[in-house]
Amino acid sequence: MTDTIVRFAPSPTGLLHVGNARTAVLNYLIAKRAGGKFLLRIDDTDAERSKPEYEAGIIEDLKWLGIEHDLFARQSERKSAHQAAADKLKAAGLLYPCFETSLELDRRRQRQIGQGKPPVYDRAALKLTAEERAALEAKGRKPHWRFKLSQTKVSFVDLIRGPVEIDTAHLSDPVLIREDGRFLYTLPSVVDDIDFAISHIVRGEDHVTNTAVQIEIFEALGAKVPAFAHHPLLIGAGGEALSKRIGSLSLKSMREDGLEPMAAVSYLAKTGTSEAVAPHAAMVELVEGFGLDKIGRAPAHFDPAELLKLNARLLHGLSFAAVAERLKAAGIDSEAFWEAAKPNLARFADIAEIWRQVAGPVTPVVDNVQVCLKAAELLPPEPWDEATWTAWTKAVSAATGAKGRDLFHPLRLALTGQEHGPELKKLLPLIGRAKSLARLKGETA
Repeated sequence: MTDTIVRFAPSPTGLLHVGNARTAVLNYLIAKRAGGKFLLRIDDTDAERSKPEYEAGIIEDLKWLGIEHDLFARQSERKSAHQAAADKLKAAGLLYPCFETSLELDRRRQRQIGQGKPPVYDRAALKLTAEERAALEAKGRKPHWRFKLSQTKVSFVDLIRGPVEIDTAHLSDPVLIREDGRFLYTLPSVVDDIDFAISHIVRGEDHVTNTAVQIEIFEALGAKVPAFAHHPLLIGAGGEALSKRIGSLSLKSMREDGLEPMAAVSYLAKTGTSEAVAPHAAMVELVEGFGLDKIGRAPAHFDPAELLKLNARLLHGLSFAAVAERLKAAGIDSEAFWEAAKPNLARFADIAEIWRQVAGPVTPVVDNVQVCLKAAELLPPEPWDEATWTAWTKAVSAATGAKGRDLFHPLRLALTGQEHGPELKKLLPLIGRAKSLARLKGETA
């Protein structure tokens, strides 16, 4: 399936949201699994709300996730192609001018609703004579342009949902061009899908009805219709709808919160599928075995607390080689320390505080002077290893009578200044005798 070309088509009108990011991840995995290509298409037809900084942010967020595009396009730079398609549809009598104002259309919809009728456009513009259209234009009316639907049933096999049938007789003819000549989303999307030979359109299920309209436009332009797959939308942990207006659900906020990109990718790729959500350290692990058949029909949940747990599990499984450069940037070059510290990490940034417990300075908390002073007295000479802790604490216990928490808690507070942390049998050799002795005596070291 090397001819597979998929696209991710975000609008640069805000931060990239986890719901859109999931669509990007699924498309990317499909492309890589098939040995195909991934198109990043910036849908910037909304000139007022589209911003260069949002486009740059989208590219940065995708790069953070590990998603590099093979092809790139901006819809705003393809107006001539969109206009050529519009001219073709006009010539075929499938794109027709309408002169109603927004207020007139709204009043008509309200009347239809009041009469118990569906608020579908009644195609009144098709009844206008050439003289009537000319008279409206003479009054300063500028037309918007609607696509004439077939008003028949459109059927397709959704690669996730199965057979789908939509009767376009129940839909309003969609507006493709505004009064000011600007294109709305629908026509540029289809034209670009044609020109970039998109083979699979994978997107949220909120676009299912749009698909019937777009299939008719594909066919009207004489183009091959791509395969479609509509995945369930992400919902909150409690079943609530997610809003991209919520900044905490943006990839930028995840990045700033110190989450691992592969934790986010693993979560977005697996949630809502037939497979368990598990951490994957590399994209290739997700690509292998990925398929649309594993995406379920039920809504996929997004739970930030679960994502954080997954992030921790990912870190706990990373080898020293996988993080050596990041540790070096933090001034750490110790495999033994990484192995000791990683089970205690929720985020990689936590490593700095744990390293401080080793390198210092630590202001010890001495809450049992007797135990700490006797422990200092009984500190064995170096070299130390993991067995040192057990032998030493047995000696301290025998000398003081302290056992369990009464023994180990005072030693941890003195040695690290913290209530919790890595196993002290692993940390003690890294702290070393000089600093351990000073801390047990209540000295900052």
